[in-house]
Amino acid sequence: MLSTVYAPALLGVQGQLVTIECDITNGLPGLVIVGLGDKAVEEARERVRSAIKNSGFTLPAKRITLNLSPADLPKDGSGYDLGMALAILCASGQLSQHLIDDAVVLGELSLNGTINTTRGALIAASLAQTHGLRRLYIPQANADEAAVIEDVKVFAVLSLVELFRHLNGHAPLSAIKASPSNHQPTLPDMPDFSQIYAQHRAKRAVEIAAAGGHNLLMYGPPGAGKTLLAKALLKLLPPLTTQEAIDITKIYSLIDSSTPGLVTQRPFRAPHHTASSVAMIGGGSRPRPGEISLSHHGVLLLDEMPEFPRPVLEVLRQPLEEGTITIARAAHTLSFPAQFMLVGTANPCPCGYLGDTSLKCQCQPGAIRQYQQRLSGPLLDRIDLVTEVQRVHTADVVHSQSPEPSSSVAVRVAQARAIQYQRHSAGRLNAHLSNDEIKIYCKLNNEILHFAEAAVTNLGLSARGYLKCLRVARTIADLDGSPEIRLEHFTESLQYRPLTQADPSRASQRFLNAKPAVNRLTELRVPE
Repeated sequence: MLSTVYAPALLGVQGQLVTIECDITNGLPGLVIVGLGDKAVEEARERVRSAIKNSGFTLPAKRITLNLSPADLPKDGSGYDLGMALAILCASGQLSQHLIDDAVVLGELSLNGTINTTRGALIAASLAQTHGLRRLYIPQANADEAAVIEDVKVFAVLSLVELFRHLNGHAPLSAIKASPSNHQPTLPDMPDFSQIYAQHRAKRAVEIAAAGGHNLLMYGPPGAGKTLLAKALLKLLPPLTTQEAIDITKIYSLIDSSTPGLVTQRPFRAPHHTASSVAMIGGGSRPRPGEISLSHHGVLLLDEMPEFPRPVLEVLRQPLEEGTITIARAAHTLSFPAQFMLVGTANPCPCGYLGDTSLKCQCQPGAIRQYQQRLSGPLLDRIDLVTEVQRVHTADVVHSQSPEPSSSVAVRVAQARAIQYQRHSAGRLNAHLSNDEIKIYCKLNNEILHFAEAAVTNLGLSARGYLKCLRVARTIADLDGSPEIRLEHFTESLQYRPLTQADPSRASQRFLNAKPAVNRLTELRVPE
């Protein structure tokens, strides 16, 4: 007799529906699993055999073949256990096939028949919704995560026996409903702007980055507060929307079976500078998401950015432009979302004191040049905002007024983002505007166009750098509540562009704004 059960294959955040087919025929007793499974799938036959027997069911003394279709699709993990057990019970006549025709099943079996947590609960619920399957049977610990998907009844089961009794109608279970408490964001232990004295220009850059979703690089001497400012950024970002929370939870569900319901806090990832390229972008023989995908809709902090290996930094270039990362393998190709805010910190030189007003730099010019060139021009060109973080002196702390708290800045950020969501389709932020959208939403009058022409020529801006200036200027205008980009908005955006080797006199300071923004702008010759 032949039976079929549906289960999810966890390949990327979309997943793919797998059909578990079971055929029981006369022959030498044995349990065979085919369908390109990994070691965990192969070992499932021992778990399934023991779980069926220890749950009081009969394992036929015949040849049992389990096929995971499509056969050429790689399958990994222990989430197919429960589906295999149900397929055997249906094929042996102990359970009616029609009871699971419209269901997706996911769960790992213990030897005594209890169902353990597994990865991919939310992906399984999404697949059920996509394919018109109305029910999902899942371990109890993963039920809250899957219950956020509408049009799918999610049932939390503790054991194979409990699921069997439910399907037969002897002890029906109630579908799990998403709890409103699962959608309440948790407050992270991050610094507040009120704890950071002075640094007005750097705070302004952080605010602009948060409002428009822009990438940010901060440089300055050790102890100036670069990392503190980067961590304070998270409190400026608005709460996740339901769809954003679902997108993030799908990613984390791929790597962790203990996700407690919906992820409601924006990710903040800070990998160490010894991280490899695979750890950063994802991959492996069975591709998993990397740090850039785990930072989706959140912040990726690269502290001491020049200390990261050059190849690790260079792999960020394509995801920063496209918002996704595609990992190609011989058997299949997967794409993971990677729309994140890159926040980097850097010292201006190996010793860290180049340009410092208190301590003198001891580095040789060649060492400074070599250190700064660890950040390539193409990578710097993809960073929207570059700003200096100067040392805070004791007098600044003693005589400074109470700094503005993050809550006040967050209100302005939320208002600016609301303007962008209303203006752009699909809730796009200014940092993600396409070139065609820039023509529509970032129009400049003749005065600003003449000024922009001089800026491109004198500051050596690339086409990408100029477009990023327009995106940042659009964000500054939104923070100002202005429907149009004014000259002051564009000039402020210029001060955050990194210097490049196009300026020979400052080639050794390729990512530093060596002069205040006002001085730089006065060097521009605006055509008559």
